[in-house]
Amino acid sequence: MTHKNIFEEEIKNTIAVDYFGKYDCTKILGKIDFAVKVKHSKHSIDFNDEYLLWAEAKQKPADIIAMLAQLVLTIGKARTFDEIMPPPFLGCYDSEKIAFIPYSEIQDIFYQNDFNWNVTSSNHDTKEFKQVYSQIKKIIDSDIPWETYLFYFKKDEEELRRFIRQNFIVGKRETSKIKIDKNNFIIIYGKWLDTVKPTIQVNNWTAAKKAGIIDGDFYLADLLSDENKTLKEKLFVLLKTDHYELDRKIDESGFENFKITAFSDNRKAHTQFWAKYERPPHEDYWDYIIERRDLLVPQDVRERKGSFFTPKIWVELSQKYIADVLGENWQDEYYVWDCCAGTGNLLAGLTNKYNLWASTLDKADVDAMHDRIKNGANLLHDHVFQFDFLNDDFSKLPHGLQDIINNPKLRKQLIIYINPPYAEASKMRTLQSGNEGSKGVEQNAVNKKYANLLGQGNAELFAQFFTRIYCEIPGVVLAEFSKLKILQGQHFVNFRKFFLAKLLKMFVMPANTFDNVTGQFPVGFIIWDTDKKEPFKQIITDIYDKDGNFAGTKKIYAFTDSQYINDWIKPYRAKKNDRTVIGKFPFKGNDFQNQNLITIVNPETAYNVEAGQFLINIDNLIIASIYFAVRKVIPADWLNDRDQFLFPNKKWEKDLEFQNDCLIYTLFTNKISSKQGKNHWIPFKEDEVNAPTSYDSHIMITFLSGEKVLNAYSDLFSNLEETKKYSKFGWKKGEKREFSPEAQAVFDAGRELWRYYHSQKDCNVNASLYDIREYFQRRNDKGKMNTKSDDPKYTELINTLRNNLKILAKKIEPKVYEYGFLKT
Repeated sequence: MTHKNIFEEEIKNTIAVDYFGKYDCTKILGKIDFAVKVKHSKHSIDFNDEYLLWAEAKQKPADIIAMLAQLVLTIGKARTFDEIMPPPFLGCYDSEKIAFIPYSEIQDIFYQNDFNWNVTSSNHDTKEFKQVYSQIKKIIDSDIPWETYLFYFKKDEEELRRFIRQNFIVGKRETSKIKIDKNNFIIIYGKWLDTVKPTIQVNNWTAAKKAGIIDGDFYLADLLSDENKTLKEKLFVLLKTDHYELDRKIDESGFENFKITAFSDNRKAHTQFWAKYERPPHEDYWDYIIERRDLLVPQDVRERKGSFFTPKIWVELSQKYIADVLGENWQDEYYVWDCCAGTGNLLAGLTNKYNLWASTLDKADVDAMHDRIKNGANLLHDHVFQFDFLNDDFSKLPHGLQDIINNPKLRKQLIIYINPPYAEASKMRTLQSGNEGSKGVEQNAVNKKYANLLGQGNAELFAQFFTRIYCEIPGVVLAEFSKLKILQGQHFVNFRKFFLAKLLKMFVMPANTFDNVTGQFPVGFIIWDTDKKEPFKQIITDIYDKDGNFAGTKKIYAFTDSQYINDWIKPYRAKKNDRTVIGKFPFKGNDFQNQNLITIVNPETAYNVEAGQFLINIDNLIIASIYFAVRKVIPADWLNDRDQFLFPNKKWEKDLEFQNDCLIYTLFTNKISSKQGKNHWIPFKEDEVNAPTSYDSHIMITFLSGEKVLNAYSDLFSNLEETKKYSKFGWKKGEKREFSPEAQAVFDAGRELWRYYHSQKDCNVNASLYDIREYFQRRNDKGKMNTKSDDPKYTELINTLRNNLKILAKKIEPKVYEYGFLKT
C-alpha cells in the first residue's frame, strides 16, 4: 500500500484507518500532526489521555530525522509532556514510509538548559533545528536499530502491522496502571506535588525544609513502595500504610526514635492518585531514581547544600584528568574524599572502595547512598557518613579518615574530589550583618573564621570549602568543579593572595550541561596541589563543548586589584551634583557576564541603582564612549563569560580614529529616552532629518561639529554666567570630528532612520533612537518592546543600521586587545 498521490490530511486519515483502527486517532493535540491514544470504554477508570504515539506527517517523501526534529521542536515549544503523559513512541511518516523512535531515547533533549524553544519548528535553517537534528542523528546512529523501527508501506506492510500489534497493546490497557520508569518519574512527581503533598500533615513545609525535610523524600517513599509500604528501609522517609515515618535515629539508650506524620484526609487523595500508577517501578530503575534524588530537591536547597548531580561525561573526563596528573594507579595510591557527595555520583566509576570516603550534609542523601551500597554501589557503608563540612569539627569524622588528615605524610596522598555548592550571598552587607543571604548562604563556622582572609570572596560557598581545605587539611590534592572567578574575578583577589597552590591541570565546560543551571558561563574542573606553594598567574586550559568534544584551548590569567577596567574609568566620572550630566551607566563587574547590564540611560532613570554609577558629561564623553564600546562590541558567549576587562595601556590616547569610532558606536547603542528626561544625545541637525520643530538640546550636535562648547552648555542653563561657571572647556574652539568610513556608514544609516521617523505625523521631535525603536516596534501585553515591526521601511532602515554597527564593532575589536582592555 502506498500513499504517494494524496494530500497530507488524507494521509493522516488513511494511516489512521489502515493501521491504527483499534485506537483513537481523532484527538487534536496542539500542533502535533498525528496522535494515537488508547480507546477507553465509558466504564473504564479515567486515566486522562493515555497516548501511544505522537507523530509528524508529511505529504511527500522526506528526511526521517528532519521530520523527527520538527516534531521534537513542536513538542518542546508547547511542553506537551508537562501536561500529558508522553507516549512510548514518537514517530513520523510520509507517503512512502513510517518510522518510530522510543520516547525514552530522545527525552533528554527536552530538558537541555538554555535552549530556545520559541522557534518555528518547520524552519530547518535555525540553529535550534540543526542542533536537535544533530542530537537525534547521534542517537539514531548509536542506539537505534532502524531495521526494527523503520517500515516502508509497500514492502514492509506485514512487518509494520506486526510491530503495531506487539507494541501498541490495547487488551488490558483500559484497566492497567501507568508504568513508572526513569523517564517519567519526575513528571509524576510534579502531579504528586499538586495532589498528594497538600494532604500530608506538615504544618510548615518551609520550616521543614530548613530542617532538612523535603517533600521529595515523601514522594520517594510512596514511589518505592508496595501495598503502601516502602520497600527501601534505608530511605529517610518511609511509608507505613497510613502514615509516614522519618528522621529515624538511635538514642543513647539504644532505642530507635523517629517522627510520624499522617494524612489530613484519611489518605483519600493518596489512594486516588496512586490508583493510576503501577508501584514500585521495575527494580532496574530503583538505583537510578535514588541516585537522582537531587531532582526532587528544591532549587534553593540544592544551591545551598550542593545537591547537584554531576553529568556522567564530566565525571568520567575529570577522572581521566586525575589519572593524567597522578598516574594510572592513582586509585590505589591515593585516598579520595568527596565532602559534599550528594548521592555519590561523582565517585561512580572508581574501583577501590577501601580508599573512598563520601560525606554530605543531608541524612536523606546518606540514607540514599547506603541503599545504593546494598544494590551494588562501590562504596563501604562505614565510609559514607553525615558531616557538615562548613560547621562540624573534624573530630566527628570516621577514625580512618581522621588518621589520614592528621598525618602530614598521608595527607599528601588524599584527594579532596568535589563538586561543591555554589550559592552566594547577594550583598556583602548581608554577610557582615550575620543574616542569611538571598540564596541562603548561612553564617557558618568557616565563614566566620576566615571572613577577613576571604574578603568579598566569602560570599561564595564553594570558596569557603576551598579555604577550609587549604587551611586545615594542608598538602592535599584538591580536584574540584567551580566557577572561574577564583582564578580571574576581582572579588577573589584576596583569595588568590592566600590560596598558594600549584594548578596542575584543568579543563572547562559549559555550565548549562549541569542540571537546572541556567546562564552561559564556563565551569572548570581544576586540579590543585596544595603542598606546592605558588600563586596562580596563568594557565592554558582545555575546552570541551556540551557534548564532551574537545574544542581547543584558552589562556586564563589572574589579576591584581588595580588592574581592572573599572579601576581605570572611575576617576573620570562626573560628580553627583554636577548639573552638566547628560547620561549614566552602572559599574557592574569587569567581565562579560555583566555585558547586558552596561547600558547608558538618562540621569533621571532609576537603573541598577545598587551598582556604582558613572555620570557622563561633555568632559568625559569620549572616555565614557570608549569604556562603553569596549564592553559591548565583542559578543558574550559561555566561554568568554568570565574574561576580565582591564586597565588599558596609553596607546588609545593618541588614536583619534579609535576614539571617534567608539563615540559613534555609543551614540547608536544607548538607551537614552526623551520620556525619562531631556535628550542630549541627538546627533543630527534639524534640517538633516526634516524635524518639524527645533530640538530641546543641541549638545551632541555642537560637540560633534567642534563649535564652542559654551554653546552646548547653554542648553542646560538659563544664563550666561551660570554657563561659564560649569563649562570646563572654557572658550576654546574644538575641532570638527572626522569619522572613519565604517563610523560614517553608521552615522548615515542613523540619519536615514531619523528622517523616516520624522516623516510620521505623530513624531516626537526630541525622540532618541530608543524612542524611535519603541514607536515602530511597540510593546507587548507584558510591557516589553517587540523585537520586530510591521513597518517594512523601518525594518529595512533599522537592519541597515544594525549591520553597519556590526561592521564598526568588528573594526573596534582588534584595538580592544591591542590597547590592553582584554588579554589574548
